Parts: sequence; C-alpha cells; structure tokens
Amino acid sequence: MKRCAHHSAVHFRKTATASLALCAALALTACSSSDGKDEASDESPTVTQSPTASASADPEETAKKEAIAAYEAYWQEMEKLYADRTGKSAHLDQYAASAALKNAEADAKRAHDRGRVYTGSVAVTDQRVTKVDATGKIPNATVSSCLDISKWQTVDAATKKPVSLPENRLTKYRIVSTVEKYPEGWRVTRDEPQGKSC
Repeated sequence: MKRCAHHSAVHFRKTATASLALCAALALTACSSSDGKDEASDESPTVTQSPTASASADPEETAKKEAIAAYEAYWQEMEKLYADRTGKSAHLDQYAASAALKNAEADAKRAHDRGRVYTGSVAVTDQRVTKVDATGKIPNATVSSCLDISKWQTVDAATKKPVSLPENRLTKYRIVSTVEKYPEGWRVTRDEPQGKSC
C-alpha cells in the first residue's frame, strides 16, 4: 500500500497537467444580501448580530473549511478504492476530478490487476490552505498537508499476506494538492508530492 500510494502520488505529479476546460465556462455568481432597514439601527440585537453573520459568511474562510473537508473525504474514499478490487464501494468521483481522479483510478486498477489490495488507513495531518481564490470562475484552494501512509499496507488479495516493499520508501511526506469548487461541490484535481518527509 505504501509503495503504491507513493507511486500513485508520484504518478499524479507526472500527469497532473490535465486541463479543466470543461469547467472554465462556469461562472459562479456571488450572492449578496441587503436588509435595507434604516429603522434597524434602533434594534441593538440586529446591529450586534450583523457583524457576526458577516464574519461567518466570509467567502475565503468558508472556502478554506470546505476545501479541507473535501480533501480529507478524498483520502477516505481513496482508502476504499484501493481496498476493494471491484471498485464498487468507493465513490471517489464525489471528491476528485480531472487528473487526480483519473490517476487514482488507473493506479488502483493496475494494483488490483496484479492481485493486490490495500488495508489500513492513511493519516492526513497538518492541513493548511496556503492559497485560496473564493471569487473566481472556479473557486479553488491549495492545500498543503503531511501524508502518512505507514499504516496503509499492500497485501496479496488472495492470501491477505503483506507484500514486501523497499525499506527506504518514503511513507510520511508533504504533499500539495489543488482543490476546486465545481457546481456539485469541492473536488481534488491535482496532487503534488514534495519529496520531503514531515
């Protein structure tokens, strides 16, 4: 699992230049609300709540939270995808698109064709949004995280025995991912392993 996950991540980097032309035509309209209540100035509860509501609706903060939530769900679906040779239990397309989706599905299929599945779990820690565009045609965020695949094991599908992997493989490394907001929701579209342990 570790080796394949690292291979998959490297494969993502090599083919992560897939175009998102299909989504380029989408224009997301920004919503704005105005009470238009001049007399509301006399009502202290309304005046007090307005800044709070405005802060909670900050597009950038909302985008950051939603992007990280989608990214974490993406890895949960990746676990399912690699663990199931039939591929029926995973719904990666709900959390990934473009190069990230194509590469993951192709890599998982290659592993399954070799009679291998993956057990255990992936730990995603230190998630940070390093860049966010919440108002463009395609809102997007860059998420940096530490990916720990040390407990994601490659096993023989028939015998359930662990497959031996190189001891010098990198099992905990930093990865930078692009997450974009489609009409259906946020999707991971690209993964770029940084080749650095974390």
